[in-house]
Amino acid sequence: MKLGLFNSHLRVKQLSVLFITSSIIISCGSSKSVAEKNSKNKSVTRTESLRKLDSKFSGKVSKSINDILKDAEKYLGTPYKFGGNTSSGFDCSGFTVKVFEENDFKLPRRSSDQALSGEKIDITDVKPGDLLFFATGGGSRISHVGIVHDIGNDGEVKFIHASTSKGVIISSLNEKYWNKAYLHAQRVL
Repeated sequence: MKLGLFNSHLRVKQLSVLFITSSIIISCGSSKSVAEKNSKNKSVTRTESLRKLDSKFSGKVSKSINDILKDAEKYLGTPYKFGGNTSSGFDCSGFTVKVFEENDFKLPRRSSDQALSGEKIDITDVKPGDLLFFATGGGSRISHVGIVHDIGNDGEVKFIHASTSKGVIISSLNEKYWNKAYLHAQRVL
């Protein structure tokens, strides 16, 4: 009887480790290749499609958005920590919650819930402070979020986020990995 109970507890521990590991991989994790077909039946990546878009951003941001970006920047280099939402470590949605909370704006804790906040916007309408959502595990399930940091003169969208491999960093939507995983943008301010 005791051996059966021990094996049962061991199986529960193994399943727990498997669940936590898969959550980490899916949350803020890797992506699969996504391609669109153009009229000539040639494969075109989302990166190529998005690079052709002209940004409508004027270059001006409000003081409150500047404050959010400055608070986000102070965490650059902070390590990734699953479930983390403090300066000792962040996961992607914990990072956005903390930065917005420091500026008196409440966001839901999970990235999938944050994606329902505010107003969905087209990528050509994004401006600093907007949120970008990604499906890093492939498909269309939201598993990662970042804050638009700046938009270059050439329309390149850069965002600040907590990545699993490098912690809080600034990345570009033109990077193949992030571009393929990109789902949509949301304006919460």
